[in-house]
Amino acid sequence: MRWDGLFADLEGQAEALSIAERSAEIEDRTRYETGQLALIDRLRPSIGQPLRLRCLGAVSVSGVLRRAHPDWLLIEESAGREALLIAAALCSIAGLGRQASPVGSASIVQSRLGLRHALRLVARDRSSVRMHLRDASVLDGTLDRVGADHVDLAVHAAGEWRRHDAVTEVLSVPFSAIVALRRDG
Repeated sequence: MRWDGLFADLEGQAEALSIAERSAEIEDRTRYETGQLALIDRLRPSIGQPLRLRCLGAVSVSGVLRRAHPDWLLIEESAGREALLIAAALCSIAGLGRQASPVGSASIVQSRLGLRHALRLVARDRSSVRMHLRDASVLDGTLDRVGADHVDLAVHAAGEWRRHDAVTEVLSVPFSAIVALRRDG
């Protein structure tokens, strides 16, 4: 009888040790998998959800996340206004859920549509934009051209169409200086 109690005690200790080892392994795997997540993996499940974002240059944007790419985010602000935010200029995001997409789950097409492609769509649209820069300055105008690492902005009064006599100057702005582009929908 004493032997039965001794073996039962040893079996209980072994079972407890096994459970503790499994728990530790699960915690390690969870930490490892969480460590592999990129911000884009957290953003993708939040498409269609309201977010509050703070960016360099004292730019704050609140609205519904419409598209998410590793290089940029498209936010629909109130009254149909859109903001294209440069991912490298993000400081914080409020409103993300705890969900995450699997690492590397972006489609090949999505992964190829970088910042240059998004800016080319804006330039092709010929809509008036407000460009927020890292130094907290703001420029109004129309994107004339999109190069490999910069845009040419025809500067003119906010909300006006690009007309030759309305353009005060054309500035070349490196992508690295841009925080956000806002335009009315």
